[in-house]
Amino acid sequence: MSIKPRQPAPTLEFDTVDGVRWRLADQKPQHFSMIVFYRGLHCPVCRKYTSELNGMIGDFDKRGVTTVIVSSDSKERAVEAKGKWGLANLKVGYGVSIEKAREWGLYISSGRGTTSAGVEEPPLFAEPGLFLVKPDGTLYWASISTMPFARPHFGEIAGAIDFTIAKNYPARGEA
Repeated sequence: MSIKPRQPAPTLEFDTVDGVRWRLADQKPQHFSMIVFYRGLHCPVCRKYTSELNGMIGDFDKRGVTTVIVSSDSKERAVEAKGKWGLANLKVGYGVSIEKAREWGLYISSGRGTTSAGVEEPPLFAEPGLFLVKPDGTLYWASISTMPFARPHFGEIAGAIDFTIAKNYPARGEA
């Protein structure tokens, strides 16, 4: 399946470490739902990236953007990431299947042992992706990567959201 702007986003639901079932269909943001797929507990780059978002969550809240981060990790690994990484401000989901990650257009990697963070990679895991979904459930923006490096910075995303809201800028890349 190819995910495209201005088309319905794939369904998505998962449990969060706070014991809540998160469903994209239930989200009613003012402007966007921001879904950040991270690689998992084994990824030191993800730790830094999600920590940046954790510190900016109020900036997105005031822009009418609901935010969640999620991986294919187990509950135990997601709980450990939330605690060790200091992600008190974020909704942290877990257990997204590899098939669902592929449906969202994410790249899948094979585990290669223990990372520089000292954590074993799972046998298969999704590479990072960031998605903005409009309140009507259509995809507005996607950033998908094959590597943990060079992801969009949240300060730039916040500025882009300001521009798109002020200018009623349409989603691009649908052709």
